[in-house]
Amino acid sequence: DGRTQPQQGSFLIDHRSPLENRWGGWYVTGTHGSMRHMGQAMNRTSLDPRVDTSFYPAATSDIPALMVFDHQGRMINLITRLGWETRIAAEEKRLDFAQGDLRDLVREFVDYMLFVDEPALTSPVEGVSGFSKTFAATGPRDRKGRSLRELDLHTRLLRYPCSYMIYSAAFDGMPRAARTAVYQRMREVLQQKLPEDRRAILEILRDTKEGF
Repeated sequence: DGRTQPQQGSFLIDHRSPLENRWGGWYVTGTHGSMRHMGQAMNRTSLDPRVDTSFYPAATSDIPALMVFDHQGRMINLITRLGWETRIAAEEKRLDFAQGDLRDLVREFVDYMLFVDEPALTSPVEGVSGFSKTFAATGPRDRKGRSLRELDLHTRLLRYPCSYMIYSAAFDGMPRAARTAVYQRMREVLQQKLPEDRRAILEILRDTKEGF
């Protein structure tokens, strides 16, 4: 199910994984306080002279970018799976999101999209490249100037914990019935009287996501 469980000496990684289980065999740039990961033991702001960075598009391997990538890999897999299962169910005349496997898949999808079970960061993380600023600048903003691409990096990945992948071509490419079921479940969760940030997410989506 993508959770952080040992698989023959390795881990399946996504945003629910504690940092201590991530990035084995990697050099990582950026600072992460007292937290540890499976890359090098120490905070590093540069890979030189240990790595010849001339062979790579960038001379950094920043923590914020790696954390975003960890989220995105699992999210694109869920988008692909839900689209596929919806098309199969429609072809077999059993398209029903109110029960059974499709209901469970939509709930798993929405839980992941809303960062349920994301472990809290115990120290702030900070990169040394321009990734964080560039990433945050590219998302659509609501009438109050808020964006789902704003990073937190103090206690969690995103300031507003909802996947920016909702704006992706892959998400929009899912069958309409699947997107409708996802939106319905998202509204059910976001309208609950829970954290204030969920109200903000709802407002952002109403302003920035056509069809929501």
